[in-house]
Amino acid sequence: MSIAVVDYKAGNLTSVCNALTHIGADHFVSSDPDKLRLGDRLIFPGVGHAKSAMARLKETGIADMLTSYANSGKAMLGICLGSQVLLDHSEEGDTDTLGIILGQVKLFSPSIGLKIPHIGWNQVYPAGNPHPLFKDIPDGSSFYFVHSYYTAVADASNTLCTTDYGGTFCSGVRQGNVCAVQFHPEKSGKWGLKMLENFSRM
Repeated sequence: MSIAVVDYKAGNLTSVCNALTHIGADHFVSSDPDKLRLGDRLIFPGVGHAKSAMARLKETGIADMLTSYANSGKAMLGICLGSQVLLDHSEEGDTDTLGIILGQVKLFSPSIGLKIPHIGWNQVYPAGNPHPLFKDIPDGSSFYFVHSYYTAVADASNTLCTTDYGGTFCSGVRQGNVCAVQFHPEKSGKWGLKMLENFSRM
């Protein structure tokens, strides 16, 4: 069972691939939509700016592939920018995004009184019914974050997990076979590796 890792020049591919290798997960990296469709599961990573990322996704045909993959029933995991781009619109560059999950991506307000971007380790709490991604991961486990924007889903049932940073925000989204997290499991030590292992078995 292979995991396709999307290369659209906006992802931290080395760390993701190193983590997948560490847990013994069969994987491949590609920027070719036709090859990516062949993956039994798909990881959509991302670091960077929403507007430039969306331009790249559209020009390569990966945007359409991601939408069709989300509708395929096969497991899909977004990471960081790869989480934000799944929603309808991002305030970063006033950018329309993929629209796979209803919601907006918003900039943290200076009124929270904390440093922006949010960088470092923070606790994550699963929301709603137990999700296979969090199997055997204790509630409140810490994961590594680097972001200034966060996902605000339109339907609370699409909240996968939450984190506190000047207030509670949605740090992960889900919809059917699609799940995505704002933090970086590939940089989050024991529990991040466990999450990727859980995904590889979903």
